Amino acid sequence: MSTTDTPAGWRDAVEQERAKKERFFREGPRSPLPPELTGESFPGLDYYDPDPAYRYELPLHEHDDVEEVTVGTSAEGERTYLRWGAFRFEVGDEDVTLQAYRPADGSDRLWVPFRDETSGEETYGAGRYLDLEPDHHHVDGRWVLDFNRAYNPTCAYNPAYECPLVPMENWLDVRIEAGERAFPGHEE
Repeated sequence: MSTTDTPAGWRDAVEQERAKKERFFREGPRSPLPPELTGESFPGLDYYDPDPAYRYELPLHEHDDVEEVTVGTSAEGERTYLRWGAFRFEVGDEDVTLQAYRPADGSDRLWVPFRDETSGEETYGAGRYLDLEPDHHHVDGRWVLDFNRAYNPTCAYNPAYECPLVPMENWLDVRIEAGERAFPGHEE
């Protein structure tokens, strides 16, 4: 169920996070952008307007048998994750399930990659990510799944990076019109 009671200051916090990321990409010495796209040449990042309809507080349905899964990467490599649990919710009138993964290194954060009907049109074709940290996104037994904070993997900005691909089980047949859009400086 979507949360309509967003916390006070939620929209401002989303906007501040986006502005901080823009500054880092434009000016940061560790920006993932190629040098020719930083500084004055930085084309900016593009986002959907913040929409509380895409912010959910959900239980994670943890799997009884946590399975190790191998995920391909943008550079034809592989990474290993643990399929930890599933989030079940509605987008519009559609029931949706997204798998949440934990890194195989023992970290307790969750990685929720997804592709949706905007992928390849309005958003990065290979999909977007959400990272959930227990200290920040887990409240009263529920996880905050806020698609307004969905972001592009680093390979969306620079092909020199290797990024895990979204497993097919997280390809959604709905539009998620929230979070980061395709990078304006990306050349097809």
